[in-house]
Amino acid sequence: MIDLKSAEDLSRMRAACAAAARVLHDLSTLVVPGISTAGLDSAARGLMARHGCESACHGYVVGRLSYPGYVCISLNDEIVHGIGAADRIIRDGDLVSLDVVVRRDGFIGDNARTVMVGAVDPQARQLCLDTEKSLLAGIAAVKPGNRVGDISAAIQEALAPGGYGIVRDFVGHGVGRKMHEEPQIPNYGKAGTGPKLLPGMALAIEPMVNLGSHKIVMASDGWTARTADGKVSAHFEHTVLVTENGAEILTLV
Repeated sequence: MIDLKSAEDLSRMRAACAAAARVLHDLSTLVVPGISTAGLDSAARGLMARHGCESACHGYVVGRLSYPGYVCISLNDEIVHGIGAADRIIRDGDLVSLDVVVRRDGFIGDNARTVMVGAVDPQARQLCLDTEKSLLAGIAAVKPGNRVGDISAAIQEALAPGGYGIVRDFVGHGVGRKMHEEPQIPNYGKAGTGPKLLPGMALAIEPMVNLGSHKIVMASDGWTARTADGKVSAHFEHTVLVTENGAEILTLV
């Protein structure tokens, strides 16, 4: 069931999303050569306290697994859900995907970006630019009366010239009191299909795009998803509200 947010809900959700955006912005500035991903995770915890929110990832349960980190930190060929570790050191040329999901006053704020560290390979840089551009294309398709498939198709169309692998195993989603709500929002699909967009819907739109194949493999930790061919991946995300006139991005700084 798709949850339409009330005016009171949206006031609280805007605050949660603003906090998530500030945490992601501040954390991104700390992504420099020499810092460990565990150091970034610890810094994220402190930033959440500073901005009056808490991690929605820490302790998130899937099956018998409980996520141990405070944010998801994924390097290079890691697509999503990477876990901070003391021996994972950021180096010049890395792609570092930060997925920050916070809870504040009962509501979720969710956003992500891939940070390019120093002198990044030109193909990897273009992947990041194109993935962010595809996110904006998807957001531009958010308006009352359109359908989820219009978002999916816009993202897919924006990425088509690059010949990238669009991840199929992880998709965008509704968001609100829970991290994952209906509807699911694939990053590929057919325009005019899927649930209709209505004012009050809050959507986490998040293209995850690989330089090579769309196929993934799971790491032994049970969380980290990697590209099957070892090529790099990029991830950008905003929480977006469907308004009477179009879209409002809730996770802008």
